[in-house]
Amino acid sequence: MGTDGTHDDGPEAGEGPVDPVPGTTSPLAVFEPEQPRRSARRVALVTLATVVVLAGAYVGACWAFAERVPRGTTVAGVAIGGKTASAALTALDATLASVAAEPIPVELGAKSTTLDPATSGLRLDTRATVDSLTGFDLHPAGLWKQIFGAGAAAPVTVVDQATFTAALAGLADAVATPPVDGTIVFVDGAPHATAPVVGTALDVARTADLLRTRWLTAARPVVLPATSVDPAIGQTELDTAMATLASPLVAAPVAVAVADQVAQLPVSVLTDAASFVPGRSGLELDLDGGTLAAAVVSRTTHLLTSAANASFAFVNDAPVVVPGTAGTTLDPIALAEAVSAASRSTDRTARVALAVTQPAETTEALQKLGITEIVSEFATDLTADPVRTQNLVRGSEKVNGSLVLPGGTFSINTVLAPVTEAGGYVPGGQIENGFFTTGVGGGLSQMGTTVYNAAYFAGFEDVEHRPHSYYFSRYPEGREATVFQGQIDVRFKNNTPYGALLQAWVADNQVHVRVWSTTYWTVGSTTSPRSNIVIPTTVHSTAAGCTPSSAGNPGFTVTVTRTVSLDGVVTSVEPKTWRYDPQNAVTCG
Repeated sequence: MGTDGTHDDGPEAGEGPVDPVPGTTSPLAVFEPEQPRRSARRVALVTLATVVVLAGAYVGACWAFAERVPRGTTVAGVAIGGKTASAALTALDATLASVAAEPIPVELGAKSTTLDPATSGLRLDTRATVDSLTGFDLHPAGLWKQIFGAGAAAPVTVVDQATFTAALAGLADAVATPPVDGTIVFVDGAPHATAPVVGTALDVARTADLLRTRWLTAARPVVLPATSVDPAIGQTELDTAMATLASPLVAAPVAVAVADQVAQLPVSVLTDAASFVPGRSGLELDLDGGTLAAAVVSRTTHLLTSAANASFAFVNDAPVVVPGTAGTTLDPIALAEAVSAASRSTDRTARVALAVTQPAETTEALQKLGITEIVSEFATDLTADPVRTQNLVRGSEKVNGSLVLPGGTFSINTVLAPVTEAGGYVPGGQIENGFFTTGVGGGLSQMGTTVYNAAYFAGFEDVEHRPHSYYFSRYPEGREATVFQGQIDVRFKNNTPYGALLQAWVADNQVHVRVWSTTYWTVGSTTSPRSNIVIPTTVHSTAAGCTPSSAGNPGFTVTVTRTVSLDGVVTSVEPKTWRYDPQNAVTCG
């Protein structure tokens, strides 16, 4: 109802919705308008559906390409792009198996060699190579390669590290070029420098990386990385040695003052003794002291005296020690140092003193050998031949005073030599090739027999001896020895802790030999009866120097047994059997 009292029936045409009656609320007023909310949901659903479709397509594409190598892919020059994993594996095995087994040619500078992959710890793993190129992968790069293509792929290498490390060490030795030190040589009395040369060595760390990754793909020959190696004596050290050592050495002669004498050493002697060697301070002058000493001695008079060894002599038929005397010499080291220093001094004079030299055999050493008593002796009868006796006298002089140290070996041929007329021997009768003949030193076998028996009863070890082919009654059966220079010897070893001194002489129609030492062994000896006796006959010889003879002793076999004991305990039983030939009558012509 209006203010004027009229009733409004409704809005006029064209007006908006009628407002609710004042003071009242519509039940739908609490809800938002429906149309805007429905539009946002629809957009979200469409977007989600699109993403799901695209993701599915991407995953499906990745799955589809999972077992296929990206197109355009090569491995060590082998094209495997677009192949399935199994086909790619077959292709790599067929093509690279032989290549991977071939020696790898390598070079470093002017040096070259080969490296065997199998023995160097390198092995191609074709399956791992294919696996690295295939398989399900959601990374975009993988799909990109499948669609747009890939390129060269690195083969997968399996490395046995211990074997590989050892192979690299051997390779480093094979291709290294050592540096050359600078040095100085003397030619015609003048110093000449040889320039240093830088060496090369294998860069092991870089080489290891190179071979691990590119041993199949690098260009042949494989050029190895190198490092330079400086010589220990470079140009600076060379120049210093030339200025401070070489040039002063050849500037003038050097005088050596020793024992009131002066020897002038010309430059030619100095340079003959000089050489240069690397040292802690660079290139050092090395003078040969022996060469310098010889030059000094040749330019002086009676400068040196020789040391005399202590020795044994027989006084009143017993051994005594004759003391040794000291000698003098030049110490080669001290002389070289003095001459080197003098070459850089103003007066160029080296002042040295004589050094004392002690004898090799001292009195104390000989006294400790225990040569105090006669431990054995033996004598053999002389014949009526004065020439033969003369050889035995000379032989006794050579044997007398022979010293055999503990563990040492005595050789009668060494002691008697030279068996020549110049050595004091004369021609005498001897046996050669089974016949009596004449030769220088004839009769010395008796010296051998006498020495052998003296050693036999001393208990010494029999190293070598040989009985005569015929038996002579002046010798014990089976216990005698012949000698012939260069062929047949009498040798024994002193198997005691004491020295052994031989005393030998000719007297009372006998050859005597004694062994002086300290008693050690106890020796017993037995001789068997003769057996297999053969009566002599007559033989004819046309040999040069043949001497006719009448029949002598028969041939027979005999055994001699030596028993050696130490402190009552038998240590050895030594039987020796010998067969003598019959001493046939000989006619010559």
